[in-house]
Amino acid sequence: MDQKLQGNSDETTLSKNLTGSQVVLEIFRYEGVITIFGYPGGAIIPIYDALYDYQEKLEHILVRHEQGAIHAAQGYARVSGKVGVVLATSGPGATNLVTGLADALLDSTPIVCITGQVYAHLLGTDAFQEIDVIGITTPVTKWNYQVTDAEELPTVLAKAFYVARSGRPGPVVIDVTKNAQLQKIAFYQYKPCDFLRSYKPIPVPDMELVVQAAMLINAAKRPFVIIGQGVLLGKAETELLRFIEKTGIPVAWTIMGMSAIPTDHPLAVGMVGMHGNYGPNLLTNECDVLIAIGMRFDDRVTGRLDQYATQAKVVHLDIDRSEIDKNVKADIPVCGDCKDTLPLLTGLVMTKVHHEWHKRFKDCAVIENKEVIRNQIYPSGNELTMAEVIHNLNELTKGEAIIVTDVGQHQMITCRYASYKHSRSNITSGGLGTMGFAIPAAIGASYGDATRQVIAIMGDGGIQMNIQELGTIMQFKPNVKLVILNNSFLGMVRQWQEFFHERRYSFVAIESPDFVQVAQGYGIPGKRVEQREELQSALQQMLHHKGSYLLEIVVGKEDNIFPMVPQGKSVSDVVLHKNEI
Repeated sequence: MDQKLQGNSDETTLSKNLTGSQVVLEIFRYEGVITIFGYPGGAIIPIYDALYDYQEKLEHILVRHEQGAIHAAQGYARVSGKVGVVLATSGPGATNLVTGLADALLDSTPIVCITGQVYAHLLGTDAFQEIDVIGITTPVTKWNYQVTDAEELPTVLAKAFYVARSGRPGPVVIDVTKNAQLQKIAFYQYKPCDFLRSYKPIPVPDMELVVQAAMLINAAKRPFVIIGQGVLLGKAETELLRFIEKTGIPVAWTIMGMSAIPTDHPLAVGMVGMHGNYGPNLLTNECDVLIAIGMRFDDRVTGRLDQYATQAKVVHLDIDRSEIDKNVKADIPVCGDCKDTLPLLTGLVMTKVHHEWHKRFKDCAVIENKEVIRNQIYPSGNELTMAEVIHNLNELTKGEAIIVTDVGQHQMITCRYASYKHSRSNITSGGLGTMGFAIPAAIGASYGDATRQVIAIMGDGGIQMNIQELGTIMQFKPNVKLVILNNSFLGMVRQWQEFFHERRYSFVAIESPDFVQVAQGYGIPGKRVEQREELQSALQQMLHHKGSYLLEIVVGKEDNIFPMVPQGKSVSDVVLHKNEI
């Protein structure tokens, strides 16, 4: 009577009676899960007990903190395009996931988290490590559900993976009581979910609006494309290139859209946003048609909304209807997956070039290079700058690496100066801005694509928020390179205190341990660099080392990030020097 379950995993013979824990793991295998990030505890012991028999079938990475697990799953998902999977116990194990869930929700990352829970008959009694996981995680998940009966597991988990990966992706939490993990059920086959009556993840494009958008683009004299992460999530990189190469429109990216096209593409003009490039910011308020593709007009991109692209007609392509008109009014909204809508639009637009319009971007690039870039990557002072570190790293990686950043000045510098040739290469915390993201996300990224070099770049503040994940590197030995840009400050906060609070440096000076010795305690070799003459050789040594390596680079204490659109100002007010603020 036994039947064989076929899916993305190896063919597996199922007993008709499996525990809820075994059902969870079998469904993981069917859904194509290879790697799990987690940390065991009392309420999830049955799943971990079942996992003991799956060690040849599922790879489990034991992190040192549950926040590390979910950030690792984010890195894995962002690089691989697959759903990241996390296991955690009840109580503090579950609450430790909340920051990562919020991060994944804001950055549209597909995650399925299984949390253990106390026995069903103890719910509501304030039992040991009982907490209302559903109530706590509702605001930071795309969907969540509590399972108290193992019979529900096949249907609920099928829905969980479908909801997490479909449409605009996001995190899902399934809270499973201990009795449901132990309960045996008849489980012959698994039916994956591909439809929910009340859930329409991909809107059907309105062809009339597509035609109107094409007409507007064809008539434009100064069209401008801004791409966001929706291009990456929709796996529409090829479709984007066909569209921009036919129309000849200059294209910029948000921090989350970076690497959707090669950074050296002839039509690429750089990054928009508070610390984006001069031309893309300034000329947003000079274009006549603004085509936004898979981006949400975040406040860090728009600056003052009442002064943002008011002269332009706005075409907004997005899969999520709730983003249309949320921040910027769209003259022509095109709802749908950009992998579908871009080819429809490309088929209707005219082949064009925009020489004079492109010259405006090039002129702005010359100004930015003279006033900012040249001084940052070729400084005249004795102190190393963050920009010259990234510039030197580019020369060695040649745009081939996956770069994971933490949050702060180093993040903005890396996103400004890093070169990318391949998609899904820029991994960062965008919407939530989570310090401590880089190390665990880099670990996850290395499992998402083991064929590519993974480099984590962080500050001396951010590294200490999840520094315990060096233990994960020690045990599982992923090949990740860790670069600390150490300025002895919480740099981005210090920059704001300098500019907007009269240099009242309130609790931003930070003393740190000897990071090289800390890494060595975890069996990770490392080096500290303070002199420019050492930089290139130290970077080469790090990249050529087989296995993980930590490189601490001491940079200028008061190195600031420019260009900058000061908060509350228009993108037209982008400044190149601090004396302009």
